[in-house]
Amino acid sequence: MPELSGWRIDKEKWAATSFSGTGAAAEGGPWNSAGVAVVYISEHLAMAAQEKYAHLPKPVPASMKFVKILATFDSSIVTRVDLNKLPDDWREAPLLISTQVIGDEWVKAGTSAILAVPSAIIPEEWNFLINPAHADFKHIKIDPPLPFTFDYRISRLIEPIPPAPKK
Repeated sequence: MPELSGWRIDKEKWAATSFSGTGAAAEGGPWNSAGVAVVYISEHLAMAAQEKYAHLPKPVPASMKFVKILATFDSSIVTRVDLNKLPDDWREAPLLISTQVIGDEWVKAGTSAILAVPSAIIPEEWNFLINPAHADFKHIKIDPPLPFTFDYRISRLIEPIPPAPKK
């Protein structure tokens, strides 16, 4: 089976627990209800950056540090959402119960360790939900976190780093 991969961008302070699912379980997400542990990653690093940036405070404080983490896995442990069965309003905000039900039912059924879902930001791109409680989670290779920074040119809303005080 072909190997796939995905990226997660997280705050540096959460790097040790990035793949536990506790963050998504605490608040819920577009594809999971609160109390359901999943991990969100994106097929491409650029998409992971857009997904993360969409949920950050603006301006992004210069003191906020990030990491990028690559996960690699076999396609045999992935189930893809049937795009034809998505509700018409699946891209709407705030969070929709209809898409949360899809993710919650997938976790409950335990059919696979990873669920491929379209990105609401760019529907032609794929994000992956990982079920950290699934037996096949152990087959996902998670690389060590590496530093990641958002380039200020992406948005002028990123707070600049203040100059050092003059002596």
